[in-house]
Amino acid sequence: MRFALPPRRFLVAYAALLIAGSPMFANAADAASPTRGGTLNFVVDPEPPTLVDLTNTAVPTLKVSAKVTEGLLTYDFALRPGPQLATSWSVSPDGLQYTFNLRHGVKWHDGQDFTSADVAYSIELLKRVHPRGKSTFANVTQIKTPDAFTAILVLSKPSPFLIKAFSASESPIVPKHVYEGTDPFSNQNNNAPIGTGPFKFVKWVRGSYIEYDRNPDYWDKPKRYLDKIIVKLIPDAPARSIAFETGSADLGGNTPVPLSDIARLKQNPKLGIETRGYEFEAGVVRVEFNLGNRYLKVPAVRQAIAEAIDRNVIAKTIYYGYASVLSSPIIPESPYHDATPTPYPFDVIKANALLDSAGLTRNSDGVRFTIIIDPLPISDIPQRTAAYLRSSLAKIGIAVTIRNQDLPSYLRRVYSDRDFDIAVNGMSNLFDPTVGVQRLYWSQSIRKGVPFTNASGYSNPEVDRLLEQAAVEPDEAKRVQLFKQFQQIVERDLPDINLVEQKQVTVYNKRVHDHTTSPDGLDSNFANVYLSP
Repeated sequence: MRFALPPRRFLVAYAALLIAGSPMFANAADAASPTRGGTLNFVVDPEPPTLVDLTNTAVPTLKVSAKVTEGLLTYDFALRPGPQLATSWSVSPDGLQYTFNLRHGVKWHDGQDFTSADVAYSIELLKRVHPRGKSTFANVTQIKTPDAFTAILVLSKPSPFLIKAFSASESPIVPKHVYEGTDPFSNQNNNAPIGTGPFKFVKWVRGSYIEYDRNPDYWDKPKRYLDKIIVKLIPDAPARSIAFETGSADLGGNTPVPLSDIARLKQNPKLGIETRGYEFEAGVVRVEFNLGNRYLKVPAVRQAIAEAIDRNVIAKTIYYGYASVLSSPIIPESPYHDATPTPYPFDVIKANALLDSAGLTRNSDGVRFTIIIDPLPISDIPQRTAAYLRSSLAKIGIAVTIRNQDLPSYLRRVYSDRDFDIAVNGMSNLFDPTVGVQRLYWSQSIRKGVPFTNASGYSNPEVDRLLEQAAVEPDEAKRVQLFKQFQQIVERDLPDINLVEQKQVTVYNKRVHDHTTSPDGLDSNFANVYLSP
């Protein structure tokens, strides 16, 4: 998945590899020419809190954003970059300057010209308001725009991962003339976007559907074969299975149906199952503690909770085998993964002893204390994981209440109000730990109101040092060691408990072609997608 280069020659070799920026990936498509026309019924659940992944990177937002709002680059399954709004690019031998040559003749959907000013403004905005932008662009000190079609990023230190950060699903380029002088969190463009992409926003009927029409002026002719995309918002998981079986739904990702239904759907000759397209989203299901809680701030309590959880049961029964057990925040497919076993293996007897020694005695009902678990309201899996935790923690005298809410309420509770005890969620590793993992443990990512950052309030100076050094270390061997040290510390400190790596699936009607041609899968712009007659 990632480049393996000799350590001390990393930057020079990487720059040489990327200098041309030539087109890549042949479509995964059939040899037949794509057909034009038709409406794609695309299932997304839950309803996105916003339609642009500028200030919010919730999974449903990623599913819709790139259809309208594009990035500078695209990527193939080996994470090699290709052109989108940038036609070519180069990296200086010292890794301190990234030059993007931009596409001519691109128009925003309101008719304004796309220029380098939009790129400079967007990168500065992402650095300030994007959940991962503060770390992704931490070393970008200046963005030069010598002309309307050249943008130059100047860095204070090398960022060995940065060239992989310019997809639409990670670094959307937004219109400066729409956002400038406004609050980016409340700008109307977030809910009625203007972009450069193959589809134009039409309307959003809350609780029902989002409609996009083909952009007749799209720069990448003849692509954008579909006439229309209807994003269907179907909150009931069994109803989504029925929609695929009856043909009223054509495409859905991030395991859009109950895992128990997949075996049945596989037998339907009209339907297909795809497991690619999650290379950017691959991540870890986790239990995140609010370290401000009177009980959870005690290390022995967190250790006891960790030892009361059997990860194998979660993988086999909750995920039906579509998950693998792990305790690290970095997935095994990554070269930076540390395979050291968890210091807190499943052991209910030891868990009870830890709580006894901490002075947390049981009352007459056998309860030591009560906590609330907030499962992320995306699919039924976090809810089922929370139910398992309730059963497991009852065995060590911790009573659990499960609180359910819609996605905006969850995001506000966990990331703005920090009014939670334990959150069950999943976090993507993305293309590099500096981007996907650092945000969860770096003390500078304790950012009120910014979703999917350090909600636990975890702060460890040694962890900060390791993460900050890894972010600028060009020697791959040293970088591996820095990330391994980091993993060992956080697995011991337990600001969260990493449970399993989920294997996501896409369900599709076989008349839908070229829906998964890149590592961002259904988060891509769908310019390649077409329907069989």
